[in-house]
Amino acid sequence: MKSLEKLAAAFALLGGVCALAVAGMTLWSVIGRNLWASPLRGDVELSQIGIALAIALCLPWCQLQRGNIIVDFFTQAAPERVNGALDRFGALLLAVMLGLLAWRAGAGALAVDEAGEQTMILGLPMWWAYAILAPGLALTALIAVVQAVKK
Repeated sequence: MKSLEKLAAAFALLGGVCALAVAGMTLWSVIGRNLWASPLRGDVELSQIGIALAIALCLPWCQLQRGNIIVDFFTQAAPERVNGALDRFGALLLAVMLGLLAWRAGAGALAVDEAGEQTMILGLPMWWAYAILAPGLALTALIAVVQAVKK
């Protein structure tokens, strides 16, 4: 579990750097738009891809810290054992869902690459926008499996 924790922390740091880069790029684009009537070309495309990447990279750390929203209104009075079982079941469901998302992101990257799709303004290949999401989703799924089994 220690290696998963280190990997999740590294992913989260990369996600934070990515989010900061998007914020800096957005700031630069807004300043350029207002001062020189010249925004950064493709800023919306880059923001969409960058924030999606930042989120995918931060998901493993969030799951490791059990930072996802849990609605426990109906189970507050339940015994600890019942809540533990429900938490393990929820982690297992999350693992299945994110495992499927990681698989489909990878498969989507291959399909989009074959089709030769590109972004509208910058003409960047779209396949890598899908492919970069898969590692964060897969790591989150792995962490959720470990939590479902070890809790």
